[in-house]
Amino acid sequence: MSRFARLCEISSPTGEERAVTDAVRAELESFGLEVFEDDAAGPAGAGAGNLLARIPGRPRPDGSDPGYVMFCAHLDTVPHEGPIEVVLDDEGVYRSGGDTILGADNKAAVAVLMEMAARAVAEAPPVGLELLFTVAEEQGLRGAAAFDQSKLRSEIGYVLDHATDIGEVITAAPTHIGIRAEFRGSEAHAGLVPESGRSAIAAAARAITEMELGRLDEGTTANIGVISGGTSGNVIPGRCLVVGEARSTDPERVTGVIADMTDAMLWSASEGGVEVDVTTEKHFTGYQVDEGSRSLALAESALSGRGHEPQRITTGGGSDANVFRERGMDCLLLANGTYANHTFDENVPRENLVEMLEICEAIVDLAGAGV
Repeated sequence: MSRFARLCEISSPTGEERAVTDAVRAELESFGLEVFEDDAAGPAGAGAGNLLARIPGRPRPDGSDPGYVMFCAHLDTVPHEGPIEVVLDDEGVYRSGGDTILGADNKAAVAVLMEMAARAVAEAPPVGLELLFTVAEEQGLRGAAAFDQSKLRSEIGYVLDHATDIGEVITAAPTHIGIRAEFRGSEAHAGLVPESGRSAIAAAARAITEMELGRLDEGTTANIGVISGGTSGNVIPGRCLVVGEARSTDPERVTGVIADMTDAMLWSASEGGVEVDVTTEKHFTGYQVDEGSRSLALAESALSGRGHEPQRITTGGGSDANVFRERGMDCLLLANGTYANHTFDENVPRENLVEMLEICEAIVDLAGAGV
């Protein structure tokens, strides 16, 4: 899997995906594939567009089209400083050789899809493959959101982007709503005339103390992640910015939590004699995979066939699968055996890359067999 190390060492934080996109496209084209790059760069705030490569499957004995299955990975990473150096330790685990992320999120999946493409070109698969490489995933799934899903021929799909043990299939994911508040008070000298000022920071702090934060129930969380404001320790602060979020697998619950957070901010502003502008934005919509899902049945059969016991789990994060499912595709998020994503300890065992390739090809074989 030297391809994996090579991909990781191409820096591609969100907004700077051009180099890795060109590298992936060039290699796919070297296989003889036609690769389409869309115009998502602008609307997604990315350094490149999404890439789509299509590989036809073997015609069925009756001459009919066997159809397609989509596999998706994203090309961008979280920000990092300095170049990434990939090392393979004595236990066969890929790690970062320096103080950076590794980039296995999500280049472990990109490498798997690239090898799938190489094998499928050498020997046509029993069903067609649509390999989608998205951009700007790490910042609100923007690449997938900007992708024209009508370009796909697949009815089912898989996103390989969950940093847990191989065998876990994600059957529920949350709706994510962000909240942002700008408190505006009035400045005054903190030592001479503090009573003439109106503290925006005090109002923000009072609002936060009224909120229920952390894990609210099994499927719901809320957080305030940013609070900033003021100009100097001796000035009553006239401005304060607060940024937070709420997530829940229950769409009504997350809406209610955001409403409560908004109410706390409005109440506190009124109490403190300051003004506040509150805005909210839904970043992605949650889902629950139903029992009749074909993508789920294929994945669990493939995992079982490879000796894994499938585990259905709920995630607190989002992935491109949220976007595809919201638009009606039977798309499943799979754990791909990477660990400690977004940290300097990020790692992936070499054997997990090989195993995910085998699992994906087992899914394709089962789909071709009509499972």
